[in-house]
Amino acid sequence: MDCKEQSTNDQEKDAQLKETLGRIKHKFLVLGGKGGVGKTTVAVNLAMGLAMRGHEVGLLDVDIHGPNVAKMLGIEGRALSQSEGKMLPVSAAPHLKVISMASLLPNPDHPVIWRGPMKMGAIRQFLSDVQWGCLDYLIVDSPPGTGDEPLSVAQLIPEADGAIIVTTPQDVALLDSRKCVNFVRQLNIPVTGIIENMSGFSCPHCGQKIDIFKIGGGEKAAAEMGVLFLGRIPLDPKIVELGDTGEPFIFKEEGTPAGRELGKIVGRVIEAGAARKSEADRNDCAGKSCCSAKNINK
Repeated sequence: MDCKEQSTNDQEKDAQLKETLGRIKHKFLVLGGKGGVGKTTVAVNLAMGLAMRGHEVGLLDVDIHGPNVAKMLGIEGRALSQSEGKMLPVSAAPHLKVISMASLLPNPDHPVIWRGPMKMGAIRQFLSDVQWGCLDYLIVDSPPGTGDEPLSVAQLIPEADGAIIVTTPQDVALLDSRKCVNFVRQLNIPVTGIIENMSGFSCPHCGQKIDIFKIGGGEKAAAEMGVLFLGRIPLDPKIVELGDTGEPFIFKEEGTPAGRELGKIVGRVIEAGAARKSEADRNDCAGKSCCSAKNINK
């Protein structure tokens, strides 16, 4: 392929990506500075919580090397199908569609040994070569850190509504979450807020509260960095059990303290998306000559 053909091909891919993203109202990235903070658990329950409210939701798992979304939604082993040359996302629940590398692997134990450019290409395909249809929300679950995958998503979705940072209360996790906030800011993507996960535990026998991983660190970091604190999710053994059996916690245990807190977080994310849309509408209106005071007074 010569340079001219390559340029035409790139332009077509960009146009296809823009067309696909144009059908999605709100796009949120879920990030975590380090592994083990429950980022995928939050992404899965956030997507399910939105779908439970009747919104059309897409959940994109861009953790190429360790895709866990399919396992947590009970769709592991379900392969992707195609229609009209495009991939069809797997339906995980009413109003919830999923794309994950797990659906392309021959078995769950198969490793993906790829360098950066191949991962960037796969993520682009997951966005542009998939029949997402018209969505109210796209939730993107990224692997830990600020490397290839989150950087690729940020570059491919520059108009994202925001990034949701997941942390646990202990200092080592907070240190990495602050890096995540600054990473997102450098890419000019709004920070939707910080979620403090695994925040406190109530003994089921005596009711005594135990701060296993401390408590309040995420809220303090949010205040210091000038971002919204989205909520504090307490430890609940059921979150682990249901995640392993492919049943989202928010669907099965909505009335528990952790379930209620997740519900509040879902509401705050909806509010953040609405605020971003209002801001975009105002900016669009301000840029049109028909809305200027000069024209109105004519």
